[in-house]
Amino acid sequence: MSVLAACLGLFWGAFLAATILPGASELLLIGLIIEGVAEPWLLVLVAGVGNTLGSVVNWFCGRFLLRFQDRRWFPVKPKQLEASTRFFNRYGIWTLLFAWSPLGGDALTVIAGTLRVPLVPFIVLVAIGKFARYVVVAGATVATTG
Repeated sequence: MSVLAACLGLFWGAFLAATILPGASELLLIGLIIEGVAEPWLLVLVAGVGNTLGSVVNWFCGRFLLRFQDRRWFPVKPKQLEASTRFFNRYGIWTLLFAWSPLGGDALTVIAGTLRVPLVPFIVLVAIGKFARYVVVAGATVATTG
């Protein structure tokens, strides 16, 4: 597998995992590191950018498409939206550091759009959390596989 193909696959896997499709981009990252397809730092960068941009799509959904929240294609279910709204209202913008979380992370990014969190601070906080997660996953993979 070429480095370009691996990076494109990882980018889209991470992007889609942050939006409409359930996915485990971490597993893809681990597999690519184990296979030695590219340097771990490059794979972390690609996964982090893809996953962060996927969250930006969620922000736009919250900002402009919330009226469609009852539709099947909407990225967050009503119960997740309600719970995440309570959490976000209680703890504020800093909750975006947890946008990487598989339980409610995507909903937080939609809520941020709904509540009109400015896009630049949104991207910064989401990226910090998502890149940190990928760094930890990559570091643990490298440490355990040599």
